[in-house]
Amino acid sequence: MRDSAAISPSNSDLQGLEDVIDQIRNEWDIPGLATAVIKDGQVIVSQGFGKRSVAGNLGTTDQTLFAIGSCSKAFTAMAIAMLVDEGVLNWDEPIRRYLPAFKLYDPIATEQTTVRDLLAHRTGMPRYDLMWYNSSLSRKEVFERLPYLEPNKGFREVWQYQNLMYMTAGYLIEALAGQTWEEFVQQRILTPLGMTTTNFSTNESQQAPDFALPYREIKDEVQQMAFYDRFQAVGPAGSINSSVQDMCKWLQCLLNKGTYGETTLVSEAQFAQLVTPHMVVPDGPFFNYPELFHRTYGLGWLITSYRGHTLLEHSGGIDGFSALVSFLPDDNIGIVTLTNLDGQFAPQAVHYMLFDRLLGLDERPWNDRFKQDYQRMKEQMKKVKDDSLGHRVSDAPLSHPLNAYTGRFEHASALGVFTITRDCETLKGMYNDSEYTFQHLHYDIFLVSSERFQLHMKGSFATGLDGDIESFSLPIEPGFKPLVFTRVADKSLREKSVLEKEEAI
Repeated sequence: MRDSAAISPSNSDLQGLEDVIDQIRNEWDIPGLATAVIKDGQVIVSQGFGKRSVAGNLGTTDQTLFAIGSCSKAFTAMAIAMLVDEGVLNWDEPIRRYLPAFKLYDPIATEQTTVRDLLAHRTGMPRYDLMWYNSSLSRKEVFERLPYLEPNKGFREVWQYQNLMYMTAGYLIEALAGQTWEEFVQQRILTPLGMTTTNFSTNESQQAPDFALPYREIKDEVQQMAFYDRFQAVGPAGSINSSVQDMCKWLQCLLNKGTYGETTLVSEAQFAQLVTPHMVVPDGPFFNYPELFHRTYGLGWLITSYRGHTLLEHSGGIDGFSALVSFLPDDNIGIVTLTNLDGQFAPQAVHYMLFDRLLGLDERPWNDRFKQDYQRMKEQMKKVKDDSLGHRVSDAPLSHPLNAYTGRFEHASALGVFTITRDCETLKGMYNDSEYTFQHLHYDIFLVSSERFQLHMKGSFATGLDGDIESFSLPIEPGFKPLVFTRVADKSLREKSVLEKEEAI
């Protein structure tokens, strides 16, 4: 089903576009997708495709609310730029000048980190997303745990995507403005732009008359999933929900360098700070194409060149949703695509196809490319699991009875408690209300997997001097040393372990 706000018939570049977008959506098995395009200040596309609710047989419109995930980061960066404009904040002053409680593990980073460093992802910290995901911690509590999160790179050494630093930027806004990040963005950005249906909570979205349900692919089948509703702590990194109709107003503001109609959110000088490259983004193993120049990152924006045209964009993904906001400032073109299926790259295929058409370029097979790379990425993740299972040491049993590995294991100061229980003839874990499965490999080593994050990690148990299982280590950050969770004393479990030892004797 398509929304009545049809594609402009006057633009020959868009002929047959509805069928092309529907084909892309169907090839990715996306229930619902909405796209809007702005060119030369005019909205020339604003349309919904497919279903916002499969079971309810409800069609997607350009007013359907979707989670936009990390596309929210640009709103946080804009809010900071507004404070710089007002003289409340300086891009390059250490944060401790404004927020004395700010502290990181690295003392040099503690003293020198600026708000520019936060927004450019260059503090040296890895993601630590498992620390906050599904956690009930408040924003203040997460902020207070930052000193205990060890970096894996030097300060300002390399670009590393980091949600907690955007959370910190939001916390800084609260300290300076005397209102929450949500209140500031609502009063200073959303309301002036007329983004009347945009909000910060999936619970609020579900009270609206037109919202999309979240879906994800589980064992090669698209299934409805639960809304993610625990964004309170890291909201500044990705909690906004919006429609393409509302996002058009945001895009028009971006294309006008911070101005929308009679409303000016930020000066051109400070807007330029947002869209100026600050860090080189390292190439990954997938999604590298000759049409895209080396990628850099500004403040809330990925910056590259699309076939010789300056391109700024940011993707977003959270449980059940994938989004993309892109604009070509020199060509006065902006596009937003929102979908209700997570972990896929249809928005990129839609945007680059549209860029080719609107720029009058020969079209590239973007959807085929993204599909092929996505399949290679899935195969690589499966290979990680298969390689772990295939490199077992034969005849290497557990050193203790299975129940001896159960209990509560706590990371010192920052990551909280990882609870391990018995699950028939194996173990299972719970961390921040997310479940982890265990498969024994050899000795006291298990393959620990998260279906939600599609992670497969080798976890290991260590024995203390008294002969009991003392700790559990898990490399939750790829390429970084395992983090240690130490057993929390539990009298009943300890007594059970002693009885099992006596029975074995």
